[in-house]
Amino acid sequence: MRIEYDQENDVAYVYLVDHIGQGEAGTQIPVEAGALRGEVILDLDAQGLLLGVEIIGASQVLRPELLAQAHDPEEF
Repeated sequence: MRIEYDQENDVAYVYLVDHIGQGEAGTQIPVEAGALRGEVILDLDAQGLLLGVEIIGASQVLRPELLAQAHDPEEF
């Protein structure tokens, strides 16, 4: 598992697999919960298995110490 964080756009991505290939995330499911202060989207593969989680407004949802440990998306 790895976390990337784009601080400029306040978007984090939690990878639950080593790599997600082009077009591999065939289904995106937005999580709708009134308690969330950001937007969370689940990425699933063709078999319905969870590949990763995109978090828009990450600084409102994730702890600062977690974001501080995240990688910059430009590193990969």
